[in-house]
Amino acid sequence: MTIGRLTIKSIRARPLILKLERPIVARIATISDWPVILIDLFTNEGVVGRSYLEPYTPKAMKYIVAALEDFGELLEGHAVAPTEIFELTRKSLHFVGYQGLSMIAVSGLDMAAWDALAKAANLPLCVLLGGTVGPVKAYNSNGLWLTDPAQLGEEAARLIQEGGFAGLKIRLGRATVDQDLRAIEAVRAAVGADVHLMADFNQGLDLAEALVRCQSVDSLGLDWIEEPIVYDNLDGYARLASQLKTPLQIGENFYGHRDLHRALQMKACDLVMPDFMRIGGVTGWLKSAAIAAAFGAPISTHLYPEVGAHVMRVSETSHWLEWQNWVNPILKQPYEVVDGMLHIPAVAGVGLDWDEAAIGVRD
Repeated sequence: MTIGRLTIKSIRARPLILKLERPIVARIATISDWPVILIDLFTNEGVVGRSYLEPYTPKAMKYIVAALEDFGELLEGHAVAPTEIFELTRKSLHFVGYQGLSMIAVSGLDMAAWDALAKAANLPLCVLLGGTVGPVKAYNSNGLWLTDPAQLGEEAARLIQEGGFAGLKIRLGRATVDQDLRAIEAVRAAVGADVHLMADFNQGLDLAEALVRCQSVDSLGLDWIEEPIVYDNLDGYARLASQLKTPLQIGENFYGHRDLHRALQMKACDLVMPDFMRIGGVTGWLKSAAIAAAFGAPISTHLYPEVGAHVMRVSETSHWLEWQNWVNPILKQPYEVVDGMLHIPAVAGVGLDWDEAAIGVRD
């Protein structure tokens, strides 16, 4: 049975710290403690919309939680209408800007609102958006950080086996080009030439380094080279994209669809991969996916595989879903990956439900 009108009662935001099984080791940061904010959007009709945020830095959580709690007061009694809520909450923070922590808080609420709306309609989110339930092509992004190249072959083989994956992401940016090349060679030797391999520099290079480093891996059959330089240097990205044969991937730091449009208009990339907490949740993704489709640019996800799977089912140029299981320890029923495909459960909404017992241990 569907509910005709859904209205907001309150919003709960809970900050947690999870331990990563394989710590992030990138050139710009090492992270073993992973901050997560669980969001529950309670409605007067009894439906609860759920989402989460992963803001990288634990200290940032107190500001985001406060903003979400303020949204709860602002929206009490308001209809669960994601497009309206998106604009109303953004404009409530207009004077501190539409990007940064403002957009992150808005995005978290937006994802919860869409989940609630789909639950009220008794439909999976992808069906509410006009698609069907089905599998989504995924690559494993759970490892292959800047560790000893000699250890990467064994790790790559394990990552493939975790879900029958046909694609992996390796991180680059070691002290020397030779070390990066040895890392790629070790992975290729372990998994074979047929496995798709994406390379991410995590913004660790300046433009001069990037011109050399990217050329050094340009003939190695990588699916893409991701974020070699700082995310907002679109002029630098345009220069790199014009010189490389390998597709250039950026987008996890786009704050809203206009950033994505600007990058494509400047020919600063060949591929785009928005992050849900920065692009504007589901609402921001839908706007961005339409722009990517107009440019003919393949679009991939960054983090948030559960909501990502749903919107990929309705995105014209959907490419790869990035798979990470970092929040699985606090989910009642994590999504399954079989033969490299992420399978959307046939349940109403996004399919997120918290394991309160596991959360209690971490409080």
